[in-house]
Amino acid sequence: MHRSNCNRKNCRWYIMIKQELTYWVTLALIPKMWTKRKNEIYVKCYQHEPQTSIVDLFEDSSNWDVVGLNDVEKSQFAEARAQLPNNSFLVEELIAQGYDILPMTHDEYPKILKKNLQYNAPTVIYTKGNKAILQEASIAIVGSRSADTLSLTFTDNIAKKAVSENKVVVSGFAKGVDRQALDSAVGANGKSIIVLPQGIMTFGSGFKQYYKQVAQGNVLVMSTFAPKAPWSVEFAMARNPIIYGMASEIFVAQSDDKGGTWSGVIDGLRKNRPIYVRYPNKNEKNANLQLIQKGASAVDINGQILTLSVEEKKAPEQLQKEKFDLQIIEILNNVDMISAKDIIQRLNIEWKDDKMKRYLNNLQQVEKKKIGARVYYSLKGKKPQQQQLQLDL
Repeated sequence: MHRSNCNRKNCRWYIMIKQELTYWVTLALIPKMWTKRKNEIYVKCYQHEPQTSIVDLFEDSSNWDVVGLNDVEKSQFAEARAQLPNNSFLVEELIAQGYDILPMTHDEYPKILKKNLQYNAPTVIYTKGNKAILQEASIAIVGSRSADTLSLTFTDNIAKKAVSENKVVVSGFAKGVDRQALDSAVGANGKSIIVLPQGIMTFGSGFKQYYKQVAQGNVLVMSTFAPKAPWSVEFAMARNPIIYGMASEIFVAQSDDKGGTWSGVIDGLRKNRPIYVRYPNKNEKNANLQLIQKGASAVDINGQILTLSVEEKKAPEQLQKEKFDLQIIEILNNVDMISAKDIIQRLNIEWKDDKMKRYLNNLQQVEKKKIGARVYYSLKGKKPQQQQLQLDL
């Protein structure tokens, strides 16, 4: 946004906006202070009578007691105030290169992000592209960086479906599902938001790759980190809640039982977010079924919601275990007491006694009784039969 030829009125406006943005960026960049706390501080400024501006928050230290800063926070604000000249140059550089700076109070700040993250929404976001996209209906498609072919096909289907419904596809720009979601949306002439795990000014190669789509208004790039910050694992993890926060609906192509996708979905389910997980085939090695068991909606390869029975929500290994447990219960139901060795023989499996004993100890319906030096097992609450006990003597 070049202002060198602006008239006097516009120049005054530009200087005023640039100054205010400098203070917002300074607040956002205060280190070792949670985003939630930064937002709480500004809300107190906003609610105070008379209202305290972002400029006055830094320039008039008497306001620090008014908004309830503790001694550590006062030191942090004092140190941040010393960075105002540097941040002023940074803001000017950002604007000159066509980036937009959107504080949480800005009309163009994404409303869905504030709705979903509330006080944890980024204090400032940095963008390049068509900002109108930020207010449009959106979905996120998330999943593993090493997603299999089936998961990538699902991602492609969901992205194209979103485009046909005029929804924006939110992507984290990682390998695997993220990149497939972006490229499928762009390939179908749809709109997409790239949420970066780095500063927006370090995304040079990405801007070259998607220059046409950004220029046409179909792709917007956004970051919540310091503009010149390089990629890091920490930023990649911190970006995930932003991806989820930018979406009205979340589709999961493939998840492990830990990591960013898993934690994001678990957090979303806790907040009653609409989350749809691809129903896996029987032999797949992922945690999709576990997420469905925890409350996510199951969908097919095309994103159609599936109505599953209780049995269909169980993993093959879970069904196998239940079948095995029933076999043990049936054996115990036909005797008063029996040894682990006898159970192994009746099941015709190659287990050691100790392994069976450990397994039986974990079954809630089973109790053990020691007779002499030997241990026997029976069903809890089962009345003794008249027949001879199955004792391994």
